[in-house]
Amino acid sequence: MEDVLDLYAEPFQAWRPVVCFDERPVQLLSDTRDPLPMSTGTVKRYDYEYKRQGTANLFVMCQPLAGWREVKATPTRKKVDFAQCMKELVDMHFPHAEVIRVVLDNLNTHTPAALYEAFDPAEARRILRKLDFHFTPKHGSWLNMAEIEISILSRQCLKQRVGSIAQLAHVATKWTLARNAQQAKIDWCFDVTQARTKLARLYP
Repeated sequence: MEDVLDLYAEPFQAWRPVVCFDERPVQLLSDTRDPLPMSTGTVKRYDYEYKRQGTANLFVMCQPLAGWREVKATPTRKKVDFAQCMKELVDMHFPHAEVIRVVLDNLNTHTPAALYEAFDPAEARRILRKLDFHFTPKHGSWLNMAEIEISILSRQCLKQRVGSIAQLAHVATKWTLARNAQQAKIDWCFDVTQARTKLARLYP
């Protein structure tokens, strides 16, 4: 826990970014009847019936001190999907960084081995040289600031019915662009001193 909190207490360093990473499953639902459009004095109305269209996944990456985030919609959340996200962090989002400190939970797909399953050994090693994983403790995934971004995304975008992965990607991208344009940041206040006081039972 203190490892993650120490990371959050560091000042912004563009060449050593701290990126929080998490994912969220999404149930895809479509309407069985077209909604009635909004009119003067009347809100848009939806029929209560819907059709299940399967599930999808959203990977969320955010750099809290820079006010940057990226959301990627995928059909699955397998090791290869995780590995592809890590490759994009290194090659697309932070190509000039010395090292990318990634905060993530202990999900069984979140391992260096996932990159060796997705890429050849030389490529996997190249990507891993730029990554420094910092895992949240068991039952401590709330320490991951990506969960805050997921909560905001869920409240602002995912209360509507989304019937396909293409529509999900469109909704997520539109939200991401708006949040990044605002450079919306997270004001994290919980530090090591508070942890040692409020969570004293967790210390020997």
